[in-house]
Amino acid sequence: MKLAVCLNIGAILLAGKLFAHEFWIDPLEYMVPSGGEIRADLRVGTEFRGAPMVYLPRDFTRFEIADANGLRPVEGRFGDRPAAHVAGVADGLVVMIHESTPKLVTWSEWETFAAFAAHKDFGAVEARHNARGLPRAGFSEAYTRHVKALFAVGEGAGQDQRFGLSTEFVALENPYLDDVSDGFLLQLFDQDTPRAAVQVELFARSPEGEVTITLHRTNDQGEVNLPVMSGYAYFADAVVLDEITPQEDGPVWGTRWAGLSFMIP
Repeated sequence: MKLAVCLNIGAILLAGKLFAHEFWIDPLEYMVPSGGEIRADLRVGTEFRGAPMVYLPRDFTRFEIADANGLRPVEGRFGDRPAAHVAGVADGLVVMIHESTPKLVTWSEWETFAAFAAHKDFGAVEARHNARGLPRAGFSEAYTRHVKALFAVGEGAGQDQRFGLSTEFVALENPYLDDVSDGFLLQLFDQDTPRAAVQVELFARSPEGEVTITLHRTNDQGEVNLPVMSGYAYFADAVVLDEITPQEDGPVWGTRWAGLSFMIP
């Protein structure tokens, strides 16, 4: 039996949204006919809406695609948009992978960081921050993104798997072929360890373009069962908070963002 703990959210997310920008792979088409080209934007924004990014090798450490023939880089030219356009993909469930290089954000006031930490459910961050003797303002965070997207080429048969991302969602079902009327099951990892009892944020975009957001929680095995509906596109997001040993002008916190894009036919 699938198990899930979820919480519907509304206005309580407002403060956190102002300071949390998600990054995701946004397929132009999730379902591609045999012999077709896979195309996808890289987007950063909020509420499953954001600006498309161009192909820029300095911004990623991995940008790959996996099909029945194996794993290979997503090749592109500087400034390409959409950032990914891949031909010659084998039929089946195809996975696109992107891991970003680290970037920095400086928090000018504690209240802003605290709202972000509460939105992402980091727990007793203020006590940890104070115990480390960190300043209440003017401190930095380093963040990286670790995202995947699922495409169906042809019939779309196949199964997602782990690809060694620093933090990673793995789909335990095929959203294009399996019966997900009782929910879509994912497992969340931090390195090789399932992430138990942590928050997963689910962004759902209807065929009309309306976006809703719900919060969910993984079980003891790092699994989460997400409610899904036919015709909707989805992005699941979960964030790891790491302590970083302070160095001169360096970050004192680190965040690693896992994400997975998919749709339900």
